[in-house]
Amino acid sequence: MRVLVLNCGSSSVKWRLFEELNAELDAIDGGHVERVTDYGGALREVLSTVDGSRLDAVGHRVVHGGLRFSAPALIDDEVVAAVEALIPLAPLHNPSNLAGVRQARQLLPDVPQAAVFDTAFHRTIPPQNATYAIDANVAIEHGVHRYGFHGTSHAYVSRQTARLLTHDPETFNVITLHLGNGASACAVKAGRSFATSMGLSPLEGLVMGSRSGDIDPAILFHLHRVAGMSWEELDDLLNTRSGLRGLCGDNDMRGVLGRSDESARLALDVYCARVKFYVGAYFALLGKVDAITFTAGVGENSPVVRERCLSELDGLGIVLDGMRNYDGAPIISADHAKVRVCVVPTDEEGEIARQTARLLQRV
Repeated sequence: MRVLVLNCGSSSVKWRLFEELNAELDAIDGGHVERVTDYGGALREVLSTVDGSRLDAVGHRVVHGGLRFSAPALIDDEVVAAVEALIPLAPLHNPSNLAGVRQARQLLPDVPQAAVFDTAFHRTIPPQNATYAIDANVAIEHGVHRYGFHGTSHAYVSRQTARLLTHDPETFNVITLHLGNGASACAVKAGRSFATSMGLSPLEGLVMGSRSGDIDPAILFHLHRVAGMSWEELDDLLNTRSGLRGLCGDNDMRGVLGRSDESARLALDVYCARVKFYVGAYFALLGKVDAITFTAGVGENSPVVRERCLSELDGLGIVLDGMRNYDGAPIISADHAKVRVCVVPTDEEGEIARQTARLLQRV
């Protein structure tokens, strides 16, 4: 079986080709097209490398599936219309995702195509963890709900952590920390998302490269009143001029760690303190935590961040082994620690390929 995975963003198309080898789907090729203005042209460029006649399926990353989609969906006109209706909830992502879907259906009309949603894994979050305490009628009318994101990453990493520790995912509780330029935490209970830090949009939660994460909502009203900032300026402030970039002018954690000035030190402190806050909160929600797992660019590659995020948590049974943390071991907790701490590389494209294959009942 051969599955092409497409991730169509606002200005780029990332792709990976998977083939079934020894009952597993493995990546055999991949690449990206930058500065995309014509998705048809971009996909024709991809298909100049990938033989479309040999494809069994195409899996599309779609950021927002709303409350409707709790699993991958075989794409037809009805699914396209449903994703289009969700554009107000994901105006920066769903339009480009849809553009890729439409062009791929035109170029590969005989190949089954699936939409795999970032939000789907989080549809198992119970109401008490997914409901905002605002007027219920307003929330229902306008779709105000904690949807969560990075779902394919949290699903894959939580399952791989259970496998690494030889646990049954159905009895396994893990806190997954997806720390990249975008960052989110997820409490996974018995293999299912139970709480997550991102909410209506990918803005809520942890400090990110250029996004603020959690703030007091009154800050927006305050800046609107006293600084005369428009709602468009406030949107730009929180999404592109906040987070690490807002605190120290650098949105790359490698740059922050390479500096010794006060603003960089503060940025690191704020970043790690927010992660630690969510770890503690998810301990309280889950009751029992078997493991904590770091993933994505920062989580996989920064022992300093991992150490700072979990420092002084001995009372929760969290103790890192310093040598393992810095040596690249997959399990970095001390032998006597009650809670295992792991580093598991994420594979969102691989998860999309596997979910697409399962949808077609071929793997």
